[in-house]
Amino acid sequence: MQTDVVKIGTRGSALALAQAAETRARLMTAHGLPEEAFEIVVIRTSGDRIQDRPLSEAGGKGLFTKEIEEALLDRRIDLAVHSSKDMPTVLPGGLEISAFLEREDVRDVFIGREAKRLDELPQGANLGTSSLRRQALALRLRPDLKVGMFRGNVQTRLKKLEDGVADGTLLALAGLKRLKLEHVATEILDPDTFPPALGQGAICIESRVGDERIARLLAVIHHETTGHALACERAFLAALDGSCRTPMAGHAKVNGGRIAFSGMILTPDGSEAHAIEAEGGIAEAAAIGAEAGAQIRTKAGSRFFASWE
Repeated sequence: MQTDVVKIGTRGSALALAQAAETRARLMTAHGLPEEAFEIVVIRTSGDRIQDRPLSEAGGKGLFTKEIEEALLDRRIDLAVHSSKDMPTVLPGGLEISAFLEREDVRDVFIGREAKRLDELPQGANLGTSSLRRQALALRLRPDLKVGMFRGNVQTRLKKLEDGVADGTLLALAGLKRLKLEHVATEILDPDTFPPALGQGAICIESRVGDERIARLLAVIHHETTGHALACERAFLAALDGSCRTPMAGHAKVNGGRIAFSGMILTPDGSEAHAIEAEGGIAEAAAIGAEAGAQIRTKAGSRFFASWE
């Protein structure tokens, strides 16, 4: 086995560090290597620095990956650990997603200060979220709510909630579990009525194309089922040119050799939504997602997409 220290690039939030540590632990177990064989390198991204406005106004998904990918290309790190839902569909030349870890729970949760459930919030209550998808889905269910920007890492958002900045907020259950904070959730939302972000709950690992040493290292920890599901979801995202500026949701479930996908696109105010379902063999995962994206685009019509601009 190689003896050079493998440098793992990551953002510096508690959740990002937990994801990098999970990746390191899996690599240690898979290859029988000590912790000293790896170095976690923290890289501050544009998305971490910009806290005064929604990401949709600041530039979208790439804000959480740009500086980390620059470090990969400059060989300051050997691999990068990301939340799959933060990954743009088009990567810089010379980079690729080379592995997915087994997916965590895809569901969102509601955390209320007093109300324990989203439907128990008083009329006109304040809901804090920075996600356009969560905003649109919440307003679809509760058009009376006032949605305010709620940026920051998980701990920052929980502190804002504790301080009364909002009456409730929405977070990913996977992130809470990785931080051992799932107990703060007051309601786990049904993914049929509150579908997750594409890629939610899945950690992906990016590396340089042609780096055989890292490819061999990662091949052992790649989770094929998650890979098939994410191939479908990312193809759906790509077909719709998805980013943080576009409220869309979707989830691909793999069962044996089959994949079943459900997707949804919404206007930001949740007043209009279009859903689609598709299924097929796992070998066609990306094609299923792409075709679902094309069909829902036709179904919604050009007028619908004007609300995304």
